[in-house]
Amino acid sequence: MQQPRLSIRLDLTSGERIGPGKIALLEAIRSTGSISAAARRMGMSYRRAWLLVEEINDSLQEPAVAAATGGRHGGGAVLTPVGERVVELYRSIEANADSSARADFQAMEKLARKRRKSPA
Repeated sequence: MQQPRLSIRLDLTSGERIGPGKIALLEAIRSTGSISAAARRMGMSYRRAWLLVEEINDSLQEPAVAAATGGRHGGGAVLTPVGERVVELYRSIEANADSSARADFQAMEKLARKRRKSPA
């Protein structure tokens, strides 16, 4: 049985937001080395992924993603040290919140309606 889970969105003082989708995109860029490959992996358009990367970069003092333009050997993208730190901090916040709220999750699950099975 699946347990309740926490979804965290950070609302920065600048008004920008960083949540699970942007963090997943950063992680996909880290593992694929490419914005376009990360977009494909996540099932989104390259344009949408690029706009999200721009939002992330614009919300921070230094860019989280450094992209190289295409050329003879193709382009690519990497997380900068700031990008790596953003992912690390987000995952830490998420883990701390999850572990500190575990008893509350269990209590909430006892109050929640059970999922109905659909007719076969």
